[in-house]
Amino acid sequence: MIRSPEQVVADTFAQAEAHDPHHLREWIVLVDGARHQLDLIHTEAAHRGIRLNVLLDFVHVAEYCWTAAHAFDPPGSREAETWAADKLTAILAGHTERAATDVTAQAAAEQPPAARRDAVTTCHRYLTGHLDELHYDTALKAGWPIATGAVEGACRHLIADRLDTTGARWGLDGAEAVLQLRALITNGDFEDYWVFHAAGEHQRLYLTPDQENTTSLLDPDRHFRGSTPIRKGQ
Repeated sequence: MIRSPEQVVADTFAQAEAHDPHHLREWIVLVDGARHQLDLIHTEAAHRGIRLNVLLDFVHVAEYCWTAAHAFDPPGSREAETWAADKLTAILAGHTERAATDVTAQAAAEQPPAARRDAVTTCHRYLTGHLDELHYDTALKAGWPIATGAVEGACRHLIADRLDTTGARWGLDGAEAVLQLRALITNGDFEDYWVFHAAGEHQRLYLTPDQENTTSLLDPDRHFRGSTPIRKGQ
């Protein structure tokens, strides 16, 4: 790891803020629920004066509910599927507290073995510990994303499909260079980047500080506009 979590969070906010410098848009942050990550996000948002809408990735929530379902019914059974669907539907509708209470009430009534009861306790703790990040009813009405699949899919395409090839060995500098070029090509920005890069290299290699108008030398048409035509015999 070459950058701390604090630096990564700050860099992410800086990139997002470049697209909305006056904070006029709704800011939605999707997380997996790690408390340290949430603390860093809220601290950075407060520092920048940004109002956030933080949501747990719904897929993570579903995983906890499915694990708890198997405390009561066998994996793959219709009963487990119905149980998980009932709890997840309630959570999507904004009734997370009710769903969490139902989970523990059923565990108290049925008394599953201790090994399976741990999954129930973990699910209940996860849901009740993140009530502020489980307002899916509001998110769905507003058309916000509730899962990170699009981002994770983009990461797989951009990073894993290139760097995880069989037999490949990467250093940090080489991997970073390849990924930056791959991102430019994937986003359709390579041609603009190459013009910018060539102009920068020309200025770095050939221009001197005492020239009056250094930027004009980057114009390929500078020799033709406003020049005196050469006449035959001159």
